[in-house]
Amino acid sequence: MVNVLFVCMGNICRSPTAEGYFRHIVEQAGLSNKIKTDSAGTHAYHIGSPPDERAQAVSAKRGINLSDLRGRKIEHVDFKQFDYVIAMDNSNHSDLESVAGGGADNLFMFLEFAENFSEKEVPDPYYGGDQGFEHVLDLIEDASTGLLKDIREKHNI
Repeated sequence: MVNVLFVCMGNICRSPTAEGYFRHIVEQAGLSNKIKTDSAGTHAYHIGSPPDERAQAVSAKRGINLSDLRGRKIEHVDFKQFDYVIAMDNSNHSDLESVAGGGADNLFMFLEFAENFSEKEVPDPYYGGDQGFEHVLDLIEDASTGLLKDIREKHNI
């Protein structure tokens, strides 16, 4: 089993959207029995909360259901349980390095896996309009495809 954890600041916009979309393409590829997905936040702002309504609405328009997801905070043990800990931006990456207690070889920036976008960070859409959530999902779709390709190659699945 390959375990993938997506992480943003509050775990209500970017990381649950990434979890939901990645879970969707894993299911479509018939790999749900080989790849597990989860998401978390670097801060405890929204523990137990569902994803932002705007993230859910944008995802639903593309056939992705996020309603079963709930916010949680990253824990040190996550670095032992997950093969990929995926940060949405540089600030999250820095926070995750602190949680890990130094360099973690399973810590990545999500857009490292993007093939069609040159951006380095997934922007936080929380304080913007719906278009920000659309753009975030565009980035997530691209990086998710690259991530799945990476997992398939590295883990021979």
